[in-house]
Amino acid sequence: MTPPPRKERADAQRNREAVLAAAERLFGEGEDPGRVSMDDIAAAAGVGKGTLFRRFGDRVGLIKALVEQRTEQLRAEVATGPPPLGPGAPAEQRALALLDALLRLKLDTRPLMLALESAGSGSPYRNETYALWHAELTAMLAEARGERDADFLAHALLAAVRSDLIEHLRASGTPVRRIHDGVAALVRATLTADVPHDRKRRP
Repeated sequence: MTPPPRKERADAQRNREAVLAAAERLFGEGEDPGRVSMDDIAAAAGVGKGTLFRRFGDRVGLIKALVEQRTEQLRAEVATGPPPLGPGAPAEQRALALLDALLRLKLDTRPLMLALESAGSGSPYRNETYALWHAELTAMLAEARGERDADFLAHALLAAVRSDLIEHLRASGTPVRRIHDGVAALVRATLTADVPHDRKRRP
C-alpha cells in the first residue's frame, strides 16, 4: 500500500511562500527580468541559496512555480467555472474569453511572463503553461470549426498574446484597449472564416 504523501513542514512552507513573494516582487520591480538572480531572490527572502535550489531546482523551476501560482485561478475557471470561460458556453465565446483572459494576465505580470517565455530551454513554447493553453484552445477551435488546422491556429492565436509582442506594442505607445480589440478581432476572424466543406466538423 502506498503511504500518504508527507505533509510539508511549517518552516518549509514559510520558506516557500517567502521565496515566491520575494521573487514576484523583484521580477515586478525590475526593468529586465533577466537581471534578477537567484542570489537576489535568496537574499530578499531571507533564505540560503541552497534552500532555493533544493526547493525549486533552478531559476526556471522558480519562474514556473510563480506562473503556476498566478494561473491557478484561470485554470479553474476554464475547467469548471461559469460561462463564457467555463464549460457550457459555445466554443466561439470560450475561445474569445480565454484569449482575453490570457492577455489580461500577460499585461498584469509582464516581467514575470517575459522571464518564463525566455526560459523554456531557449523557446517560449517549451513550458507546461503554454502546452496547457494550447491544448485548451485547440479543443475549442476543433469544436467551432473542425479539427483540421485547429492545432496550428491555436499556436497562431496564442502568438498574438506573447509577452514580447505585448512589450513591443506597449513600448511603441499602443493603448491597452487597442491591443484587446485587436486580439478580439483576430479571434473572431479566425472563428468565422469560411471553412472548406471537407474540413468542417463531421456531425
